[in-house]
Amino acid sequence: MTAVQAPRKPSHGPHSPDWKNALFVAPYLFFFVTLLVFPLFWGIWLSFHKADTFSSGPFVGFGNYVRLFNDKVFLQSVGNTFYFVLLTVPTLALIGLFLALALNARTRTATVLRSLFFFSSVLSVTIVTLIWRIVFIPQFGLLATVYGWFGATAPAFVSDPNLAMIAVAMATIWWCLGLPMMLFLSALQQIPGDIYEAAALDNASRWRTLTAITLPSIKRTFALVIIIQIVLQFQLFGQAWLMTRGGPNNVTKPIVLYIYDTAFRRWDLGLGAAASEVLFVLILLAAMAQYLISRRKEDL
Repeated sequence: MTAVQAPRKPSHGPHSPDWKNALFVAPYLFFFVTLLVFPLFWGIWLSFHKADTFSSGPFVGFGNYVRLFNDKVFLQSVGNTFYFVLLTVPTLALIGLFLALALNARTRTATVLRSLFFFSSVLSVTIVTLIWRIVFIPQFGLLATVYGWFGATAPAFVSDPNLAMIAVAMATIWWCLGLPMMLFLSALQQIPGDIYEAAALDNASRWRTLTAITLPSIKRTFALVIIIQIVLQFQLFGQAWLMTRGGPNNVTKPIVLYIYDTAFRRWDLGLGAAASEVLFVLILLAAMAQYLISRRKEDL
């Protein structure tokens, strides 16, 4: 008699990883490593070398960072970037929230207005800066025309050192307003209507409903909008380059424009890579600080 073979057990249980599934994420991992992880470590490596276009050059340790923090133009660009972030991020969050509250209705008018406010977000930075350069043209621009109706002279936003960064911020706010508005709209539409009905039965005022129901319900979205905008606005480049070329007197030169000038116009790749790593750390610290502050407020 031949022995009956016992049924073969599966090689893995229901919760064991199936390595064949890795094939589905392999394309993403390839591009993630190639376009993000590898450039990150390559940039760190370059920042410790005296590199140019043709060779990596000798190892200089922290020499590039010492040169960087002794460069007054770089320190000015850091201050310019923080000033720009301070101008744009709170404004984008507050105006985006106001528009979302005002347009959170299922009417045709609200739909049209949402589309109009979001329309600027799909434009390229070149078109946006062209529009705002026309607005700020002295004597003949839209702003000069409006001031002329009242017999006044429009300020020279683009050429005035005290107003140039404000002009760049105005163009950026108009361009980037659509994303915060849509994020807040999405959050508002997730709030159950029963809560508002209960508040109406209790004769709660609009202000009480806003502060006690609406704002606490979207505080996570508010923190998300702040973090996203911090990351985006720290990377200011196109608006400053196309509107002012970083001038006058470098008052609108952000860190990214300094990196561009250093690495691709002066061909000092080591110094440019060091500036890039400093920018990476600043963005990381700013985003993490905002995240921790928002988490602490939730725990209180």
